[in-house]
Amino acid sequence: MKRQRKQHSSYRLWLNVCLVLYEFVKDNNKLQRTPLMMACTRRNLSVIEELLSLGADPQLRNKDGWNCFHIACREGDPLVIKQLLLIRPDVWRTESKTQRTPLHTAAMHGCEEVVSILLERCVYPPDSPDSCGATPFMDAVRNGHISVARLLLEKHQASPAAADSVGAQAVHQAAVTGQNEALRFLVKELNVDVNQRTTDIQLTALHYAAKEGHTSTIKTLLEFGADLHVRDKKGRTALLNPILCSLLLAALHMACIGQRSDAAMTLLQLGLKDSEDTSGTSARQHAKKPDVVQAFECGIRDPS
Repeated sequence: MKRQRKQHSSYRLWLNVCLVLYEFVKDNNKLQRTPLMMACTRRNLSVIEELLSLGADPQLRNKDGWNCFHIACREGDPLVIKQLLLIRPDVWRTESKTQRTPLHTAAMHGCEEVVSILLERCVYPPDSPDSCGATPFMDAVRNGHISVARLLLEKHQASPAAADSVGAQAVHQAAVTGQNEALRFLVKELNVDVNQRTTDIQLTALHYAAKEGHTSTIKTLLEFGADLHVRDKKGRTALLNPILCSLLLAALHMACIGQRSDAAMTLLQLGLKDSEDTSGTSARQHAKKPDVVQAFECGIRDPS
């Protein structure tokens, strides 16, 4: 009975190997994938071990410059990672055509256990940049993987102030992707300046969030003290963005409907100009209380 089970197990293993080989023959010319890469994609450890025992080369690369270790780090199976490092201890020494390391890949996909193994067993330099200057910490933050970002800070001395090729830091990249919790982590826990500008074009996180149309992120940044009047290299403020203006004008209307003079005054002093809503009613027409009406008079007279 045990012999039959062993034969059945061997049969299933070879069936899986044959399936991987079939897909390799079918797709290899187009994608330049090896059977070992495909087994890593499937996270099939027994097939991986069998292919390695048959002499499969883990250092071969696909059309993007990825080897099987890149793929395994993307898929996030720690057992596969450990096996590849056991068979070929230097397999981690690889970069894609865009200079991205397996650590970039694992951080980007939020594979925390894999990142932990890489930091323990591999010798990646802190804040190693890809061809665009992005670091693994940036990859973790802009994809919302805060636990991975913390791990990189604690175990790899990653810097939240590292900048990419245009001078954008993690705070800018989190704004681009609308990662509000990541922004909270950076600004509130790490004390990153919410008004930090990129060194190249002088954009702040608020500029980026407005450009991408992330309404909730705009609100988050304003809550954290983002300055609406900071100008970029061309002298533009975030207030010139129509999405942000629409959001603030809606807030002005709601402040007047609720007869909230302080809120109305704050918004008017940002430089907003009152306008009509879809019903043809301006915010000022909603103002009934004397202090709300006065807010409009003061705001127009002194918009600074």
